[in-house]
Amino acid sequence: MILDQLIGFFSSDMGIDLGTANTLVLVKDKGIVINEPSVVAVERERYGSKAKILAVGKEAKEMVGKTPGNIEAIRPMKDGVIADFDMTEKMIRYFIEKTHRRKSFLRPRIIISVPYGLTQVERKAVRESALSAGAREVFLIEEPMAAAIGANLPIQEPKGNLVVDIGGGTTEIGVISLGGLVISKSIRTAGDKLDMSIVNYVKEKYNLIIGERTGEEVKITIGSAIQLPKELSMVVKGRDQVSGLLSRIELTSEDVREAMREHLKEIADALKMVLEMMPPDLASDIVENGVVLTGGGALIRGLDKCLSEIVRLPVYVADEPLLAVARGTGKALEEISLLHQLTNEE
Repeated sequence: MILDQLIGFFSSDMGIDLGTANTLVLVKDKGIVINEPSVVAVERERYGSKAKILAVGKEAKEMVGKTPGNIEAIRPMKDGVIADFDMTEKMIRYFIEKTHRRKSFLRPRIIISVPYGLTQVERKAVRESALSAGAREVFLIEEPMAAAIGANLPIQEPKGNLVVDIGGGTTEIGVISLGGLVISKSIRTAGDKLDMSIVNYVKEKYNLIIGERTGEEVKITIGSAIQLPKELSMVVKGRDQVSGLLSRIELTSEDVREAMREHLKEIADALKMVLEMMPPDLASDIVENGVVLTGGGALIRGLDKCLSEIVRLPVYVADEPLLAVARGTGKALEEISLLHQLTNEE
């Protein structure tokens, strides 16, 4: 016990938002110290399966779609769950070591946000990957709860709060009251599918083949969920699938809106489903307090107004929505009793 307290005094407790698109690391009393893409670049041996890690994070993402045959850029998280256990462990280890600037002398206590509805097998995989990467103790917290805490919602009060966290792999919807999730829903429609819908739209409408990274860039630069007072546009380069030659076209925000329409409707339908399941007393709180958007998807222009028109409730974008989940893990770390309550750990 005394040894644990001594180790805890010298090590830095960490909160990790282990996202499909980005991983954010928060260190207690220091704030967010890492915000990098969840990508690992590996070099495969010509004969055999052994892989050598070349880069992690930003550097690895720059290699996506541009690597020679023996180098592979891997996204270990897919649709909010671990798709590659070994690479996830290596990625977490890299971020822990980068944070501590040392190999593995002091083992931190770590809280990791996970999508709601993760199976026990998937939860065990996340926990074990963090323990193998050097954690002393691992807590898991559901993303809607972490997002609500990070968005400064009064989660401990007997009032309903509704948060929609649109990440890379999943959209997490949670109704929170008295420190617990009353209703939760997780759908695997989020940023990645929006990127791919743009890639597919450009291919079908303009016969131009573009990569996922370009699709994401288009979404961020000119994407919108509602008609804008002044429509945006950008030039996109790719390969013409008819001639095979390199080509360029001009895309507008109207194009992107059309491309994303179906997936945005899926998110709106999931929100409506949660509202329909809500007890009357909580429903009255939500009518008063509205809906809070967090995650990267919250930054899509006009998404708050689009959802507000559909569900007929006020919809707000949290301050710095990309950082909400990571900040929520940090706040949970500050209060050990709250941490045990929120993560259902004894």
